[in-house]
Amino acid sequence: MKAIVLAAGYATRLYPLTLDKPKPLLEVGGRPILGRLLDQLAEIDGLDTVYVVTNSKFARQFETFARDLDHKPFELRIVDDGTESDETKLGAIGDLDLVIRQEGIEDDLLVAAGDSIFDEAPLADFARFAVDKEAPAIALYDVGDLEAVKEYSAVTVDDAGRMLEMTEKPDDPQTTLAGIALYVYPRSVLPLVRQYVEEGNNADQPGRLVQWLYTRVPVYAWRVPGRWFDIGSKETLAAADREFAQS
Repeated sequence: MKAIVLAAGYATRLYPLTLDKPKPLLEVGGRPILGRLLDQLAEIDGLDTVYVVTNSKFARQFETFARDLDHKPFELRIVDDGTESDETKLGAIGDLDLVIRQEGIEDDLLVAAGDSIFDEAPLADFARFAVDKEAPAIALYDVGDLEAVKEYSAVTVDDAGRMLEMTEKPDDPQTTLAGIALYVYPRSVLPLVRQYVEEGNNADQPGRLVQWLYTRVPVYAWRVPGRWFDIGSKETLAAADREFAQS
């Protein structure tokens, strides 16, 4: 298995904190966000390579981080997508497609956002779940409130965990389960990533690929245990910092 960490955004909502520093390298509880994610990825059996895809503005900082990182059971590679501003970014799906093609990936692939923090979620369990299903998988988080899920992608599933519907920022949600940027794509479906991009679909938000995919192949959902922090604002960054400073 391989993994791609999506870290090529410019995080303009967090300016000035991210003006000269990438969001995944901001510290939460005294540690970089990315470091926490890599520790959890290290628990996945058979994961041999992790690609962190970033942009030209921040590539050197990620390379320095990778050189200074404690030994991990996988190879850590930094991929520069060649963009230098928010206006020229490829988007999360564009970056995913770039890494798959450029690195010649032909393996089961876990994809994670570089700005997500989990307090208890064993990502190894998620990887096993997807492998057992032999199908694409998405992680779901119960935001616990119908109003709150309006800011996310609301996902409904059947009794077997198969995705039935995914609605981006719904006006009238029927579920509190939100799709988050944590996926597994079996090697057999990787060509569909290229097809999605070639058809001219929106290449920015990673959930749009799953929204397109589940109408073509079965996609299964795994519920995240514990708490999940989506570091998209100064408020969520501060909340996560308080949470992990106590642990």
